[in-house]
Amino acid sequence: MQVRVLGCSGAIAKDCRTTSFLVDDDLLIDAGTGVGDLTLVEMARVDDVVLTHSHLDHVAALPLMIDAVASRRNRPLRVHALSATIDALRNHVFNNVIWPDFASIPSRENPFVSFHCFAIGETLKLGTMQPKHVEVLPAIHTVPACGFAVRSAAGGPYWAFSGDTDRNPAFWARINTLDIGMLVMETAFSDREQALAERSRHLSPATLADELGNIVDGQQYPIYITHTKPAETAEIMSQIDALVSDWRVHGVTGRDIRWLETGSVLVID
Repeated sequence: MQVRVLGCSGAIAKDCRTTSFLVDDDLLIDAGTGVGDLTLVEMARVDDVVLTHSHLDHVAALPLMIDAVASRRNRPLRVHALSATIDALRNHVFNNVIWPDFASIPSRENPFVSFHCFAIGETLKLGTMQPKHVEVLPAIHTVPACGFAVRSAAGGPYWAFSGDTDRNPAFWARINTLDIGMLVMETAFSDREQALAERSRHLSPATLADELGNIVDGQQYPIYITHTKPAETAEIMSQIDALVSDWRVHGVTGRDIRWLETGSVLVID
C-alpha cells in the first residue's frame, strides 16, 4: 500500500497545499487544496473519500473535484464522514448557494456524489481494485473529528493519521493495540503559540512530546509531522528536533520523527 502526500500544510502559501492523502489510486483521505495537483485522470480514479472533519482546509477541493470529473465517471463519488461533517457539507457547501447540490444532480437516483455516515470505532472496507480497511479513530477538535488507521485488506501494518486533534488518550489506547507501520501526527503551532494551539485544539511540540509518551514500550515506527503553519514550520521542526535530542524529555527522545513533505510517497508493506 502506498500513500501519496498531496497536501500536508496547515494553510496555503507558495508550494504549500492543505491536507489530502491519496492511498493507492482510489482512496482519498481528506480533500484539501492538494487535490488540485492531481490530473483529471487521477481524480476520476478516486472512488471513495474519507473526511476527518468539516474544516475548510480539509474539504476545500471536494466540490471542485466532483465538478471536474463528474462527466468522466459512471457512478457517484462516495464520501464517508461523521454525521456532523456530512450535515455541514450539505448545509453549508452543497446547498445550491455556495455550490450545487451534487447529491441530487443530475438526479437523486443517479447523483454525482453520495454521502455515507460512519462512527468512531467503525471499520470500513473500501476500494475495489486495491481493497483497504479503514478504521475510524477518535480525535478531539473544535468540531466533531476523527483520525484513521488504514491497511491493505490483505493484511500488513497500518498507516495511521491523527487528524486535527488536541490531547487524545482514546487515540493512543487504540493505536497501542495495532500493528503501526507509520504514524502521521499533526503539530500545527510552535510552542510560542501554545495558547492559540490549546484554544484551537491543536498540538504544539511540547504537547506532541506529551502525546508520544503514550506509545507503549517497545513500539518503534517513523512519525511524520503534518499540518504545520507555513510561517512556523521551521520553528516547529527546530523545537521538535531539540526535544528529540534532549534525553530528559520522555516520549520523543530517540524517536524517528520527520517532517512530512508534499509530493512524497510513503510505502507501507
